[in-house]
Amino acid sequence: MTATEGGSGVDAEVGGAVALARVQDQPLSVDEVLAAVRHDRAGAVALFVGQVRDHDGGRGVVALDYSAHPSADSVAETITQRYAARPGIERVAMVHRVGSLVVGDLAIVAAVSAAHRGEAFEACSQLVEEVKAALPIWKHQQFADGTHEWVGIG
Repeated sequence: MTATEGGSGVDAEVGGAVALARVQDQPLSVDEVLAAVRHDRAGAVALFVGQVRDHDGGRGVVALDYSAHPSADSVAETITQRYAARPGIERVAMVHRVGSLVVGDLAIVAAVSAAHRGEAFEACSQLVEEVKAALPIWKHQQFADGTHEWVGIG
């Protein structure tokens, strides 16, 4: 079973610091991601929650669909491992949603725990940017005016 069919990708510690790295077709849980990065050595946790907004480029968004390449779980694991290997980082977790979403649904939840806040903030921000740039997921947006567009292809 693949992650996009309800599988789990990486759910256990990988290399000692990746707690979650997966793509899934079920609703995301902020609590699950926060619990995954909890560690006694961590003095800080930086959390990012990305949700479907009601507009893009001046147009009203009514819904969107995320599609993932079969390698998405593997790429997610590779990306999160890079951030987990950084000095001072204790745990890294990132879960991205695929399938049909509506305004307000969570699309990505990422968290990094670290000894200090600066490390956690920096790693979490860079993790989200790299996921957006490198994770093979494409977004098909549906607009209020009946038009649509693909984002992230080509």
